[in-house]
Amino acid sequence: MKYFEDFVPGEIETVGEYSLTQEEIIEYAEKWDPHFFHIDPEAAEKSLFQGLTAAGTHLMAITVLHLVTHQPKVAVLAGLGWDEVRFLGPARPGDTLTLSRECLEIRPSASKPDRGVVKNRLTLRNQDGRPVLNYVDTLLVAKSSGL
Repeated sequence: MKYFEDFVPGEIETVGEYSLTQEEIIEYAEKWDPHFFHIDPEAAEKSLFQGLTAAGTHLMAITVLHLVTHQPKVAVLAGLGWDEVRFLGPARPGDTLTLSRECLEIRPSASKPDRGVVKNRLTLRNQDGRPVLNYVDTLLVAKSSGL
């Protein structure tokens, strides 16, 4: 388990990899974001993206999956918010996406000594190293002495 005191500002770690398929992009988008450039490969060729792309919320869901399943698990008490969400480029069928987490800031709770706030910058990059998603995640994390 990774606790509040295990986070070090400036530290960067790889959280996980994920391979996108055309079928998954379309299935997700048909339910949650049915823009033509997410669900229709032929029409998507004529779009600004010049091909099928994963929905932004799909990319966010991929990051959450990796954050929750990554080992060691983080002793998250609550998510406090996402800031500075940026979709920086298209994620396409066949892409292998890598998630990294950079610890930006840690702050012990002033009112509850068993926890603290951790801010991380999360970046999802494709196999060419180009970022496709970037945001700041703020978490309430337990201290090891608090459990």
